[in-house]
Amino acid sequence: MTMLEAYLTLKPEFEIVAMEPEDCSDVSLLHGERFARPWGDGEFHSLLSQNTVFGFVARQTNAILKKSLPGFILARQVAGEAEILTLAVQAKVARSGLGWRLMQAAMREARLRGGESMFLEVDNGNIAALGLYRKLGFEQAGERKGYYKDANGETSTALVMKRVLR
Repeated sequence: MTMLEAYLTLKPEFEIVAMEPEDCSDVSLLHGERFARPWGDGEFHSLLSQNTVFGFVARQTNAILKKSLPGFILARQVAGEAEILTLAVQAKVARSGLGWRLMQAAMREARLRGGESMFLEVDNGNIAALGLYRKLGFEQAGERKGYYKDANGETSTALVMKRVLR
């Protein structure tokens, strides 16, 4: 096997680091790839500037060239309750465990900030995300019918999920 072949078959390795304001442009690009109604970098920057909001980004550590951002998570912590605002992982690294690691980082930070529980909303048709959240111990706490709207104007139900952190 040549060095090039070895590199091309290399399983990506990631480090999870705190999201910084300079990450907002890359975060916005990935959000746009993964969501029908993407947030702009100004929205991410505005959220991240609030002292109740925190986030993490993934960086590939074994890439020769700087590649686009493989994943991120943004959360908010207020009065003992944390909420996942958004989470995205590139399609090409889906099912690599990156979503799990980003969620673990957010749950750990929420606990450090005094969080007792964490909430999130997920499209009831997003089977992969539902599987991840259930494996992490989240349970359905409610639903919001017609909450999400796709590019074609079709709506779907958001499931509200909760996990106790303590």
